[in-house]
Parts: sequence; structure tokens; C-alpha cells
Amino acid sequence: MSFSVSALVLFGLLLALLVRSGSVKGGGALVAVLFGYYLSRTGFSAPIDQFMTTLSKDIPTFK
Repeated sequence: MSFSVSALVLFGLLLALLVRSGSVKGGGALVAVLFGYYLSRTGFSAPIDQFMTTLSKDIPTFK
């Protein structure tokens, strides 16, 4: 649970940074947020969650 909240904050900050830098406009940011919201309600959410959990465990051991 703590990783998912951290990932949410990280991706939120990244999206805010992209909007602020002008790489993504407000409409694109809204599409990205809505896409993430609707993606989380599909069957793809479990594999994505498993991948992110595995990635978070493997990053500290990566050399």
C-alpha cells in the first residue's frame, strides 16, 4: 500500500511538472488522468500492480 501511494505521488508530480514545463497541456493532462483512472478499473490493474511491486523490489538490488 505504501508503494502505491508513493507511486501515485511520484506520477502526480511528474504529470504536474510536464504540465508546468509546457510539454503537456491541460487537456493532455486530463486525458492522462482519466486514462489512468479508467485503466485502474479494468482487468489490467492487477498485472500492472504486480509489475510495479516487482520493480520496486528489484530496483534496490539492481547494480
